[in-house]
Amino acid sequence: MTDPSPLLGPDDQSPVEVTNPNGASPIVLLCEHAGRAFPRALGPLGLSDEASHRHIAWDIGAEGVSRALAGLLDATLVTQRYSRLVVDCNRPFEAVDLIPEVADLEPIPGNAGLTSAERRARFDAIHRPYHDRVAQVLDARGPGARMVTIHSFTPMLRRTGVARPWHLGLLYIHDDRLARRLKPALEAQNPGMIVAYNEPYQADEISDYALPVHGEGRGLEHVMIEIRNDLIATPAGQAEWAGKIAAALRAT
Repeated sequence: MTDPSPLLGPDDQSPVEVTNPNGASPIVLLCEHAGRAFPRALGPLGLSDEASHRHIAWDIGAEGVSRALAGLLDATLVTQRYSRLVVDCNRPFEAVDLIPEVADLEPIPGNAGLTSAERRARFDAIHRPYHDRVAQVLDARGPGARMVTIHSFTPMLRRTGVARPWHLGLLYIHDDRLARRLKPALEAQNPGMIVAYNEPYQADEISDYALPVHGEGRGLEHVMIEIRNDLIATPAGQAEWAGKIAAALRAT
């Protein structure tokens, strides 16, 4: 059980980092699952080191792609530093998997049996300040901003055993304007690339936060880009895929 008092102490890092705040691009990049840090008060939630490096704890390669994209596009990037197992910054408070007790068959002992106050403490310490900062960045950019959030997905979930063959997914809920322009641009520039809409899962108001709140809520063009994580597990792969995505975004 965690202490419902303020979670982050003076030795803990801020949950939010803003890179290139004065970038000239209208694109604002988000990376909600960039980090795999744990607050000192919680430790690694009872996980082994191997488990804390798996996709359940963070989006492998997403931060590297996001940083490379920020440089290529001269775009502002807002990253989140804590593990998604502490609190998932791409879920609303009401979501069952905001703080999962089991993630892809891996028990998370430090998340078992949390009270509502303990859940709220994590949300208020990490989730809220991250999205408050995103809102500030988008407010400053105004209605011409375009929001692109970068994620990665594992080629196969242990709990299903089903292969996920796509190279890249473009996710949206209702507003598909940017996704519909981006897919043909990616395919034209990269013959053989497997691009799909709303894969590896269907976006909605419960499984996502940034799309409905910051994208649809503001009427901004937006898209979530999911990249298969074996393609971006190395710095070379991250640079390669950032280049592909940057070229397609420029073409839109």
